[in-house]
Amino acid sequence: MGTPTHTVSLNPYPGTGELVVLFSGYAQTPARHKVGPQLLDYHLVHYVISGKGTFRCRGRDYEITEGGHFFIFPSELSSYESDEQEPWQYLWIGFKGSRADELLAELQITPHQPTVSTTGNRKITVLFHKIARVLKEGQPFCDLQAGAYFRLVLAEYGKQLKVLPSRSSSADPGQLQVEQAVRWLNLQYPQPISIEQMAHTLGYHRSYLSKIFKQHTGMSPMQFLLKIRMERARILLREPLTIEQVASSVGFPDALYFSKQFKKWFGSSPTRYREEQAESVYDCQY
Repeated sequence: MGTPTHTVSLNPYPGTGELVVLFSGYAQTPARHKVGPQLLDYHLVHYVISGKGTFRCRGRDYEITEGGHFFIFPSELSSYESDEQEPWQYLWIGFKGSRADELLAELQITPHQPTVSTTGNRKITVLFHKIARVLKEGQPFCDLQAGAYFRLVLAEYGKQLKVLPSRSSSADPGQLQVEQAVRWLNLQYPQPISIEQMAHTLGYHRSYLSKIFKQHTGMSPMQFLLKIRMERARILLREPLTIEQVASSVGFPDALYFSKQFKKWFGSSPTRYREEQAESVYDCQY
């Protein structure tokens, strides 16, 4: 049993985003060290480095030993106590955020299942220590650093628990592949794109990808790409950009070819479409 020790480092610049680390700490607890029952207004996770003890939540007792983590949720009455012979040595992180509950639920960590075992995972130990260090140093942007490290901690939980992304376990594999292709097109549309390039990047055969894409969307990948580009061009034509600049922004190095495609899609040239929009605004004002 080590000498009882307790240290804590606060986040001097806590944000208000999706996931915010509030503080981090370390303790070698004394024998039968007990906390609670208590209610908190933030989330708290303890990571047991050595020793053992009991965590109680919703009327259930959990025996937590080395490599174990226990989560305390806001407004959940809980308590925990170190063993008399082998008291806990643990690290902890207090956090909050608009997506904290959602992110934990995706990892299947809830008040009904508030524990995780990560025995042998050295990455988590390193990440907990990094969070404590950056908060202790208290440099500008330590909030961003701590938040980034904590997201890596959550990713390690997901890998340890072998949790799949929320939709992966039940969605149709073909649908997921098409959604991946749609995301790729939505992000890459300003670039020169070929179906061969997309299929190669995503790891599918060109003909297979084209087939399942049309089955799920009713369009070929190139038709879908043109739709994305035309819809984006229509938005950009409301901005003070030249036709050439709009064309280039949506993946057309040739402004004349862009104009022909735009007219085929919407029935008006880009210039005429812009004039019609201006006339519509004028009519609304008067």
